[in-house]
Amino acid sequence: MSEKFDVIIVGAGPAGLSAGYILAKNGLNVIIFERGDHPGTKNVMGGVLYRQPTEEIIPRFWEKAPVERPIVEQRLWLVDEESVVTIGYRSKGFGEEPYNNFTVLRAKFDRWFAEQVADAGGLLITETVVEDLLYDGSRVVGVKTGRPEGDVRGNVVILAEGVNSLLTQKAGLQKDGINSSQLAVAVKEIIALPKEKIEDRFNLEEGEGVTIELVGHSTMGMMGTGFIYTNKDSLSVGCGVLISQLVEREGLNPNELLEYMKSHPAVKKLLQGGETQEYLAHMIPEGGYRAIPKLYRDNVLVVGDAAMLCNGVHREGSNMAMISGKFAAETVLAAHERGDYSEGMLSAYQRKLENSFILKDLKKYQNVGLVMERNPQFFKFYPHAINAALEEFLTVDSIPKKEKQRKIWNYITSRRSKYEIVKDMYRGWRVLG
Repeated sequence: MSEKFDVIIVGAGPAGLSAGYILAKNGLNVIIFERGDHPGTKNVMGGVLYRQPTEEIIPRFWEKAPVERPIVEQRLWLVDEESVVTIGYRSKGFGEEPYNNFTVLRAKFDRWFAEQVADAGGLLITETVVEDLLYDGSRVVGVKTGRPEGDVRGNVVILAEGVNSLLTQKAGLQKDGINSSQLAVAVKEIIALPKEKIEDRFNLEEGEGVTIELVGHSTMGMMGTGFIYTNKDSLSVGCGVLISQLVEREGLNPNELLEYMKSHPAVKKLLQGGETQEYLAHMIPEGGYRAIPKLYRDNVLVVGDAAMLCNGVHREGSNMAMISGKFAAETVLAAHERGDYSEGMLSAYQRKLENSFILKDLKKYQNVGLVMERNPQFFKFYPHAINAALEEFLTVDSIPKKEKQRKIWNYITSRRSKYEIVKDMYRGWRVLG
């Protein structure tokens, strides 16, 4: 391509499309490269999209976007081998405008989002891998693609290519690379099920949705979670664990882990009669605040998963991706107005992130991953102990409740000392409080 663009964006996920939409709407000449057949084919997330950050990009998007169900109930399951302790919150208000969040299927939503970018004037090029950056001296002046005569020049490059961002490393912004303890591998199936069965099994009114997060035995005690999300006429079912811990389980692959989770009696009942339509796998950034690379240099910005912007504690990734894309677009618009794409000018992007919930939240939880990885009892012992305690306490067998309480306490402290329990409570309070 001989044309020079104002902005080159690598990756057509939520971060890249958000940046592209805002920039194109403001009249800049934008090109977005996507390696998949179309946006969404290579992009995987559990399937929850948050209304407020998405509406900052496209007001009242839910009226026309292919969202699945507004979420009215969110559940957390603490899972043992054959039992479950359920914690949840249900709100009628979450099922009414303006809503809180939705389930989505990325293959549908990302394609729709890309159409909005195209309508705004952005150019999308699919089935194209960006192999490297182009330089004039030390200054980035474009990208090198795998296409014939594939060098494309632009004033600024926004890297939105996902967690395994080789271009971020090639740009010198992530010098040490990413280790396996900073990444999770997630696998997911789309399981077709009639909408009436979904609403009956999950206790929903027509059109309403539920999310379920599973912790404990569902991931064989490894650091990670499982999930079940309701779509219109399908379920998104999956799990994710740290790659470093999965590697330690020699011979265990992610698909086997998913099948193990699906075999749990409580899960199996929800999936009964469903037919798997699609299987997907993806890497998720779990390094948090400590793993964030440098996010800017002359003519380059990094957004979304490539910037390691993911909050696993609150299951937030798509919102951080979109807002980071928005901040990058605003920074580029200011740079374009001045004709200055220097590192100093683009550093405004970092300040926007620091002043927002994104880096404030990631900084707050910066030690969670490290503490949880080093203390497997949070995923092994405690889900089991809570299930065992409730089974004992709720069993009616003519044993006095005080004696039951003593029995429960003796059971727990015989496996983990009082001192260790207090230490664990303190650790949890320190990293989450």
